[in-house]
Amino acid sequence: MSIDWSWETTWDVLPILLEGFKTTLLVTVIGSAIAILAGLIVAVIQQTGFKPVTWPLSFAFTFIRSTPLVVQLTAVYVAMPTVKPLYIGIAVIGVHYATYQSEAFRAGIDAVPRHQWEACTALSLPRRRTWIAVILPQALRGVVPALGNNIVAMFKDTPFLSVITVTEMVRVAQVYGGDHFRYMEALTLAGLIFLVASYPTSLLIRRLEARLARS
Repeated sequence: MSIDWSWETTWDVLPILLEGFKTTLLVTVIGSAIAILAGLIVAVIQQTGFKPVTWPLSFAFTFIRSTPLVVQLTAVYVAMPTVKPLYIGIAVIGVHYATYQSEAFRAGIDAVPRHQWEACTALSLPRRRTWIAVILPQALRGVVPALGNNIVAMFKDTPFLSVITVTEMVRVAQVYGGDHFRYMEALTLAGLIFLVASYPTSLLIRRLEARLARS
């Protein structure tokens, strides 16, 4: 049984997929920035122990982390019909992954030895300087691999944005396949582009993790 593969279709669809890849990359970059910043802020707030704030945040993040991304995308898309789907997609995927990034930051902060906090107190360092100069640099060193892995996972989850009509790369492949009745080339190439983009990044994260473990 031979595979009905068309190289003509392959070269025809590749530039179109690369255009869609730009949207995929845009969502990943901005979404990652939102996830890291929001995750760090929430992780720091959780350390305050101020329950009127920490309990609602903890409940909200647990709820978001425990529900499917595709459901969140659809719900926000339906609730905000006047907002561009791309903006909704970036915001929702960013907040969704902020819940995972906050857990990574929390683990890193908790791993900082207690005597570091005590030394800062003994030196009468302001709370802000304690966080910026002492705690966060040590916490970030241990969580960089986890942050990177979450970003790779976000990148691979961008096809979910097609449910709200965002024309990222997989959506482009589906549309092309429907228009030309040639799905195999378009979807296979989309998968290969994801592999080429994400696999080297995963290897770099593993090397970084091993290097940090040895240091």
